[in-house]
Amino acid sequence: MADCIFCRIVKGEIPSARIFESRNVLAFLDISPAARGHALVIPKKHFETLSEIPKKDLQELVLAVQEVARQIVILVGADGFNVIQSNKKSAGQVIPHLHFHIIPRTEGDALNFDWQHIEQDKEELAAFGKSLKQKLRKRKK
Repeated sequence: MADCIFCRIVKGEIPSARIFESRNVLAFLDISPAARGHALVIPKKHFETLSEIPKKDLQELVLAVQEVARQIVILVGADGFNVIQSNKKSAGQVIPHLHFHIIPRTEGDALNFDWQHIEQDKEELAAFGKSLKQKLRKRKK
């Protein structure tokens, strides 16, 4: 996608603080971080969502997320970290290019990712779970 900001970063058309790069993956520091060390890890090829990326590419991407997160936590002295990945505008995806946020966390920091929980009927939950399990079994075959 020619006008995708992340594709332009991959091509070097937009400067970034690159922290990790492989043949298919790029990681760089977020220019509007939620915490010191906040980074983004993206596939170099354009995929809009997690559903679109081939398994082989996803495996390389997730392994990069793991290693980048590990090193950020060590370097900033964090107690933990969040990995956030959103798909489509309704889920909060702002840039339509698959990406993972790595946000280092420390006990008592000001970040709050609390969401409202919904009430759900236990029978409805069980029926949905059974239906989903069947769909996933069929997909696996």
